[in-house]
Amino acid sequence: MIFYSKFILRHQKFFLVLLMTFFYAQVQASYILIHMDENQKNHLKAYGIAYWSIKKNEPVDWLLNYRGGSFLMKYAKFIEDECKIRSVSYEIVANGKVNAILNEIGDPDVNMEIVKLEKAPKIAVYSPKSKLPWDDAVTMILTYAEIPYDIVYDEEILKDKLIDYDWLHLHHEDFTGQYGRFWANYKYAEWYQKDVQNQEEMAKRLGFEKVSQLKLGVAKKIKEYCIGGGFMFAMCSATDSFDIALSAEDVDICENMFDGDMADKEAQSKLKFDNSFAFINFDLIENPSTYEFSNIDVTGTRTLKQNNDYFTLFDFSAKWDLVPSMLTQNHEKVIKGFMGQTTAYRKNLIKPTITVMGENKGAEEVRYLHGQVGKGQFTFYGGHDPEDYEHKVGDEPTDLNLHPNSPGYRLILNNVLFPAAKKKLQKT
Repeated sequence: MIFYSKFILRHQKFFLVLLMTFFYAQVQASYILIHMDENQKNHLKAYGIAYWSIKKNEPVDWLLNYRGGSFLMKYAKFIEDECKIRSVSYEIVANGKVNAILNEIGDPDVNMEIVKLEKAPKIAVYSPKSKLPWDDAVTMILTYAEIPYDIVYDEEILKDKLIDYDWLHLHHEDFTGQYGRFWANYKYAEWYQKDVQNQEEMAKRLGFEKVSQLKLGVAKKIKEYCIGGGFMFAMCSATDSFDIALSAEDVDICENMFDGDMADKEAQSKLKFDNSFAFINFDLIENPSTYEFSNIDVTGTRTLKQNNDYFTLFDFSAKWDLVPSMLTQNHEKVIKGFMGQTTAYRKNLIKPTITVMGENKGAEEVRYLHGQVGKGQFTFYGGHDPEDYEHKVGDEPTDLNLHPNSPGYRLILNNVLFPAAKKKLQKT
């Protein structure tokens, strides 16, 4: 009996030591570090974890230029469980190591910085309700990363619904009212005819005589949204067609197959480049059969092929150039190129106030740029799909399960998180 009691007592002490060791480890390991370097299993879903944590009122520190732009948050079991569910790599880090990381980042001689992500931005995607034979990289990546968004279109924007959102993406869109210049190749296609019908009906219902006037009205509302402090992100043809529409205010640039009357022959000389966001001194392409709006885009004249089509992200000072540093966080600095109706921007047609964040210097092609307008900001990203080099009308959507570490898609997600960021002025 005495032997049995000693046995129980000894094992009780053993389990008590184990329990205390486990508790001590949990106290010490009080942070979760989601590293974003080449060792991350799923970079894209990691952004979703950061967004999800903020939505649950768990602030996230974005460690700019530390291991590819890592995320740091206080330990919570539900966050760790979610990382496991989404197959996101993470480390449980003790206070001592966290302090060492923060001291390293705080060194004035080190190009790193910390921003705190505190409020999850409410996201809107400008996209038609009807189905068109192409997908959109942003809606695909938002869905894959499990970041919620709402669809808005012309009617919602004209009714000032954008005030409810922090971040707006412009889906593959033609703001000039020329239906994407698809007329020459697809005028007999059912989807094209249906789109024209839908757009014309929408214009009439909202009080516009022409689709081009409707799209200009929408573009001006989006501009107001940005001036008031909103953040806009656009890709492919939404970028240059947006600026062209603003520049061509009160000028008819549409031929009769698009709006029923002839374009103004003096349209080029009447463009108002002060109205545009990013581009200046561009020339309109007047032939309506050409699948291009202007010479802003380089698609028709470039000599690059897939095997040598790359662009390089610029290095910015994380402590002084906070915004472009956030928008260029990546585990790779050289990004493979990809085409679109608007693939890249002719460098000499970009306003001097614009920050170029990614370009192919040898080809004088800008792929990724950022600017400010009023209290708001915008980013333009050339190309259609970062993991489909030459995405064509009717092609199947990209399966992002096959590209969880895509550096091209990471640039999109940097923009998604950007509105949640505030500079961390002191360590916690």
